[in-house]
Amino acid sequence: MSATGSARIGVQIQPQHATYAQIRRTCARLEEMGVDVLFNWDHFFPLYGDPDGAHFECWTMLGAWAEATERVEIGALVTCNSYRNPQLLADMARTVDHVSAREDGPGRLVLGIGSGWFERDYDEYGYEFGTAGGRLDALARDLPIIERRWESLNPAPTRKIPVLVGGGGEKKTLRIVAEHADIWHGFGDAATVAHKHAVLDEWCGTVGRDPSAIERSAGVSPKPGRLPEDVEDYAAGAQELYDVGTRLFTVGLNGPDHDAGPVRDLLAWRDALRG
Repeated sequence: MSATGSARIGVQIQPQHATYAQIRRTCARLEEMGVDVLFNWDHFFPLYGDPDGAHFECWTMLGAWAEATERVEIGALVTCNSYRNPQLLADMARTVDHVSAREDGPGRLVLGIGSGWFERDYDEYGYEFGTAGGRLDALARDLPIIERRWESLNPAPTRKIPVLVGGGGEKKTLRIVAEHADIWHGFGDAATVAHKHAVLDEWCGTVGRDPSAIERSAGVSPKPGRLPEDVEDYAAGAQELYDVGTRLFTVGLNGPDHDAGPVRDLLAWRDALRG
């Protein structure tokens, strides 16, 4: 791939094990620190810790973040395609896009989306879980529907809403990325991510897409065996991913404390790159 663009830092504020007031304060603090993108996630129950602990819904929260912030981009990492009619999701995204706009500028929503995987969400909220392949087929079917609805809405979105697709499947997911995404988000060490970049580049060639048009994103975490408080690992890990073409680096913060130490480390690393 052609690695262009400067590094950006995202933070996933996990909407679990915290009050909404704590989450809102964390949003404000992270925006003031200079974070580029704030994410939540689209689940109905905590993913770790107490499985029945406090948890909030994704898109209601994004609407509130659109009002509560001024500069940062916002989005889900990632929306589950299974949970909403694609026409409705397109309209929700367009509306949050407008709510997030300031002084006639463009909106700040990123539509992060994936095929879904957390079976408890499906079972307890009455969605059909089906198969991984079937959920990916549904994502491939629904993204063009979302794009067409954006073209017909009045008012239209304030900008071309960036689409982030999460997932690393090489046969289906990365083809969907090549066809529809502005950002690809994956996980793994630098060697794994570099391999996924190469596969994505091949799919871009197949579908006639310029690989450099897709921003490469990845989660950043301590190396195996290290503790989350070992914040020096975050910048080192980000540098390794940067060297293979990643440009958006996201760290997750869990409630209720939302320790921003890793974020400070990543922001200092980003700013040093920018000179």
